[in-house]
Amino acid sequence: PGLHRFLASKEQFHAYLRARGEPGGQADGRGKEEEEEDEVEEKEKEEVGSCQNEPPAKRVRSEDLSQDGERREDAGAVEKEPAERKRARGQNKSRPCMKPNHYEQRRLCPSVTQGCAEKCYFGSQCRFLHDVGEYMAVKPADLGRSCVLFETFGKCIYGVTCRFAQVHLGDGYQNIVNTDLAKQWEGKSLVRNNLSKDLQHQLRKRKFIFKKADEYLRGLAKPHGSGGKGGKATGRSTEEQEVSNCTTPQEGLGDSPGCPVLPEQGEDPKPDTLQNPGPTGGEEASSVKTVGPVTDEDIIKLRSCEKKKLEIQGKLYLAPLTTCGNLPFRRICKRFGADVTCGEMAVCTNLLQGQSSEWALLKRHHTEDIFGVQLEGAFPDTMTKCAELLNQTIEVDFVDINVGCPIDLVYKKGGGCALMTRSNKFEQIVRGMNSVLDIPLTVKIRTGVQEKINVAHKIIPKIREWGASMVTLHGRSREQRYTRGADWDYIAECAKIASPMPLFGNGDILSYEDANRAMQMGVSGIMIARQVPVGALIKPWLFTEIKEQRHWDISSSERFDILKDFTNYGLEHWGSDTQGVEKTRKFLLEWLSFLCRYIPVGLLEHLPQKINERPPYYMGRDYLETLMASQNVDDWIKISELLLGPVPTSFTFLPKHKANSYR
Repeated sequence: PGLHRFLASKEQFHAYLRARGEPGGQADGRGKEEEEEDEVEEKEKEEVGSCQNEPPAKRVRSEDLSQDGERREDAGAVEKEPAERKRARGQNKSRPCMKPNHYEQRRLCPSVTQGCAEKCYFGSQCRFLHDVGEYMAVKPADLGRSCVLFETFGKCIYGVTCRFAQVHLGDGYQNIVNTDLAKQWEGKSLVRNNLSKDLQHQLRKRKFIFKKADEYLRGLAKPHGSGGKGGKATGRSTEEQEVSNCTTPQEGLGDSPGCPVLPEQGEDPKPDTLQNPGPTGGEEASSVKTVGPVTDEDIIKLRSCEKKKLEIQGKLYLAPLTTCGNLPFRRICKRFGADVTCGEMAVCTNLLQGQSSEWALLKRHHTEDIFGVQLEGAFPDTMTKCAELLNQTIEVDFVDINVGCPIDLVYKKGGGCALMTRSNKFEQIVRGMNSVLDIPLTVKIRTGVQEKINVAHKIIPKIREWGASMVTLHGRSREQRYTRGADWDYIAECAKIASPMPLFGNGDILSYEDANRAMQMGVSGIMIARQVPVGALIKPWLFTEIKEQRHWDISSSERFDILKDFTNYGLEHWGSDTQGVEKTRKFLLEWLSFLCRYIPVGLLEHLPQKINERPPYYMGRDYLETLMASQNVDDWIKISELLLGPVPTSFTFLPKHKANSYR
């Protein structure tokens, strides 16, 4: 798709980057012999087939990856065991994991950083350093002379551990505070939905009271007439249906035989879990303490027509993006015009266990005016309880159920796309969550599980009847994953069936022309996601293009400024100490694994870029543009070093998601 004068061979492309973009190809005064030696080394690396040099999208099909994500070295082993040759789709399952002790052997105790070293919980047994002088002797060199936390908020809470500490350290390693700037931010909450220690303790000790969820689940557990095992749905009202549906350890009639019901992780394995009576009158009605007078809303259940409406028709919706849809990335998209944002997919059982890493996915920046969270689960008890938990403890505008996740880890447990084949459990989940939520409930689905068998049009009317406020339809099946084009004709058909319930379409939105065509299909709005060479991860400025109805030939320096803003947001969110810097680097590299697929508008022979077109090797209009087009992991690391300084010793990186969307 690129202009012929920019096209290059693989050898020319990498030679240009090695030469740092200087004419003649001999940068840093290197001679011809050294260049030849480098070429030999490069060929040897390619023969070895390191997983970090070339992602799978650029490799020959005969060099496919095995299931554990590592390249096969012995071709004879493949011939002996052809049955085990399986493509690891969507994930690099054995990628290296860098832990904090890999890049910082001797760390300062957090109690010292917070100015309360005498209150260290571990006392003399603490394995961290308590002597600031000793820590400063082994601390890695600072990365720059500008601390984003100090310049923005007037104070850096990381003190001496900050990798930009030279800006705000005084005599005796004292942390300097800009009092005037700090007062401006005093009392303001920039990030909401944090997990408090008290709530985490209640969840871990199972002391959180789920009053509404327990009431709903007891209704499911009651046998009603000769309803049988599954309590198959009828045309009765919601209240009657809640009584008739019976949740038992056996599988429901509408469930797939391949997905047996098992106790979810973190749930009580006792068989009488659902039959246990609710809290007695002497117990606390809710674990969340409230103040002020009692109102009708506190004692009277809202009817569905009285719930808050989700008015987002015609707005641009940033899809929940696993791994890359973090808070700093969402801030970037909000700046470019995204109207609705959603947190990354959170597993309900992990939230119910009080896992800090899972609760971090629910955090909301104050600039996100319309924000929702997405939950994944396979059973009505855990999903309903999780919905009530979030309804009481965090501030969100809607909750979304993930019924579109195609990965095996989720599907084989009965969640994600598997719920489309387990209609009984699907109904119990939607009705249960809707009964305990005071905010709208939405559902994200695919066209179906199998490639040529669409079932969404049969499920959407049921979802509307069960009480969902909106449906988002991804125009691909589970078997397609993120390959081939989305079926927008089918999405248009489903939009008519869904009416009057809003239906958002999702898939293959790369330009404002694609967005215009999608809106003409009759959908209420469009969701912009990530996979295949499209979407917000490839070009976050897509929201601006759609709103301004133009193609933006964004320069490499402008794109680099976007990356710079992302790193600043990342240092604000994850911290400016060594651990925070490396976490920011990790998520930056994950994002760069998508950004490299973007082809600048000025290099295209025809607009817009077509779906699933594999970008060829091309030379950019300057060195930075060429560097950003590289699909070599080492070049992504080089970009991260321009922003976050040199990587730690023995640093390794392999992207979580494979580029399997090209055909």
